[in-house]
Amino acid sequence: MKCPFCGNPDSKVIDSRPDKGGTAIRRRRECEECTKRFTTHERVEEMLPQVCKKDGRREPFDRMKIISGIKKACEKRPIPVEDIEQMVDRLETRLQESTDKEISTTAIGEWIMKELHGMDEVAYVRFASVYRSFRDIGEFMQELQDLVKSGSRGQGPGPSNSKAFS
Repeated sequence: MKCPFCGNPDSKVIDSRPDKGGTAIRRRRECEECTKRFTTHERVEEMLPQVCKKDGRREPFDRMKIISGIKKACEKRPIPVEDIEQMVDRLETRLQESTDKEISTTAIGEWIMKELHGMDEVAYVRFASVYRSFRDIGEFMQELQDLVKSGSRGQGPGPSNSKAFS
């Protein structure tokens, strides 16, 4: 494993254990050149469906891209990073269990919005405003009114009710 500090290609594993969710291996490493320590996470590479973009392009599923988008929506909100990672773990599990070879960004976005709706309404509205690309304030206000009508936090549709991947 290449050292992130000095670039040396050799490091030794000091400690190895499963991560909290049991989906990856956390390894503590030490560079054999500069002796600095760093952590790596190894996860099994699964065959995930291709993601179909709105413009028709297809690209591989990118976990970090999903996490980045959710983190932006959750910025300055009381949502732990672990909750975001668990949400993406659930999405990946769902995609792995799917027999589909392709999944639309629309289906992924709808699933994420349902998850966020149950976690934090402000994060939900932020994500929806980017994901749905509201054309004017009227569309945005309609989304807010629908949110208010659906009830208080945690009362919205949950991810287990999602039919987005049918």
